[in-house]
Amino acid sequence: MFVGTIRVELLIPGCKSLKEKRRVVNSIKNKIKTRYNVSIAEVDFQDKWQRTAIGVSFVNNRQKDTEILCQKILEFFFENGDFVVLNNKNSIISMKG
Repeated sequence: MFVGTIRVELLIPGCKSLKEKRRVVNSIKNKIKTRYNVSIAEVDFQDKWQRTAIGVSFVNNRQKDTEILCQKILEFFFENGDFVVLNNKNSIISMKG
């Protein structure tokens, strides 16, 4: 079993309130969760209007599939024009028994 984790810090330049930021973050979370069937949450900067950190995690039985899914999710973040990726980190953990 392999666990994939991703943390992406984003700048959302057009946001002028926490309510507007929440709308953008929820849209991001819903798109990724629906498209890739992963767990996703806002994990940092909840009190900042234009900044957020998103955490994604998932489990797979093959390392190569886990790597491919990590790459696809990161591509989603980099190809979206509504926000700017400031920082990202991903890891794959092997849970062999």
